[in-house]
Amino acid sequence: MLDVSPYTWIATIGGLVLLLALDQWIVHRKGEHEFTVAEATRWVAFYVALAVGFGAALWLVAGHNAGAEFFAGYLTEYSLSVDNLFVFVIIMSSFAVPRAYQHKVLLVGIAIALVLRGIFIAVGAAAINQFVWVFFLFGGFLLYTALKLATAADHDEPGERDSKLAGLLGRVLPTVDDYDGDRVMTKIDGKRFFTPMLLVMIAIGSTDLLFALDSIPAIFGLTKEPYIVFTANAFALMGLRQLYFLLDGLLDRLVYLSKGLAVILGFIGVKLVFHALHEYGADWAPDFGIAVSLGVIVVALLVTTVLSLRATRSVE
Repeated sequence: MLDVSPYTWIATIGGLVLLLALDQWIVHRKGEHEFTVAEATRWVAFYVALAVGFGAALWLVAGHNAGAEFFAGYLTEYSLSVDNLFVFVIIMSSFAVPRAYQHKVLLVGIAIALVLRGIFIAVGAAAINQFVWVFFLFGGFLLYTALKLATAADHDEPGERDSKLAGLLGRVLPTVDDYDGDRVMTKIDGKRFFTPMLLVMIAIGSTDLLFALDSIPAIFGLTKEPYIVFTANAFALMGLRQLYFLLDGLLDRLVYLSKGLAVILGFIGVKLVFHALHEYGADWAPDFGIAVSLGVIVVALLVTTVLSLRATRSVE
């Protein structure tokens, strides 16, 4: 286990909060505007470079195994986050969010996701440390999710579950149908009303909570270090907002992404089950190393992307 001091945790979380604040300040300083492809590309490259730098530093300080676990976890979480973007597009469209305000919606959604995933990770780490059988539970859930992804016809299905909470709040809270800039509350005839901005933020945040049910068990199949699990999730989420604008026009071309993610989740699910069996004395059960896991993840993503681009190019 990594010996991570409370000061390291505080410094890490403080750095992430500061980075999000700086990101928002830079965007807010430019006023209301739509992200261009060039601007989104620079931001995505910046966040990927940060993740690579962090992983390299972890590799040097904590050893190659910790570094490899971080990169495997980061790639898995980032690829799962890309799949989330399909649902985010549906939510933005269903709420008719003006493109100039979408970056704020995503920022708040990501902040909510970081807090909720932090809680999930703490609970998951505590459960794993106490009960080995949790690996069977996580593994079975990932295999079930992999099967659903492999047999899914398209990416529209998750959209049906994204705004139930937002819809309920919309019936309970005083709301208006029109946006008032990027404000979550507006005043009409002296009375305060919530705008659709609040509802869409809740929809994004609650949807990511559902996706965390897949991603958290997946990364615990690659590492049992809570610090690596949290930082890999954090760096994957940090660049998600800009990636949304960068891939907005390319998402329809990644037609086999769900199949690649099914392979990754299926492999990690099997790995978790084998690991649990091994812990219970089944010496015949293989215990895949992090190098094998990282290789499977990289190959699955590369093959999925190449086949997707080839398939969609042939129909253009």
